[in-house]
Amino acid sequence: MLKINIQLKFALIALFLGGGIILAFMYGFWYALLPILIGLGFLASYLLLGTIQSAAELIQISDFEGAEKRLGLTFFPNLLYVTNRAIYFIMKGSIAAQQKRNKDAEEYLQKALTLKLPSENEKAMVLLQLANLEATKNNWNGAKAYFTQAKKLKVTESMIKQQFDHFEKVLNNRSQMNLARSMGKQGMQMMQGGGGKRRRPLMR
Repeated sequence: MLKINIQLKFALIALFLGGGIILAFMYGFWYALLPILIGLGFLASYLLLGTIQSAAELIQISDFEGAEKRLGLTFFPNLLYVTNRAIYFIMKGSIAAQQKRNKDAEEYLQKALTLKLPSENEKAMVLLQLANLEATKNNWNGAKAYFTQAKKLKVTESMIKQQFDHFEKVLNNRSQMNLARSMGKQGMQMMQGGGGKRRRPLMR
């Protein structure tokens, strides 16, 4: 796929549309038709696709600050093609979570859930991120609810499956800790694997 630097794309939009308008005034509409069409093509590409692809490449190398700036160049996110709009909000949510802006992250991810995601892999990833956000708030019921929804999806990516396994262990450990606390001191000793000190049998 042909990739054009976003600054270059902006320059081409201005060049062809601006040049076409000037030609229309100077020589008439038909002289301006081709550059105007080319400019409109670049403009449509920008409005429908935004800066998603280049931002994704920055996220892959963990340049979250750069990715956020790149996404900031998508000035009209609500005009994006619906799938790209969903990915846009996923990226914004992931970056916000990385920067510990959990409230913003939750808002972006909830928006992504309302849109058409490319596959159930992406939906599972969003639900898992929301589960993690609930866990950071110590809302384990909320975390479990999101995780249960995610587990019902048909996930094919091994990395997401590994994250499922890890989060499930976290939830299980949390449940065991709560059970131990409800059992008091004896329960905590069982969790630690010691079971307390055994009393030595009386010698006769």
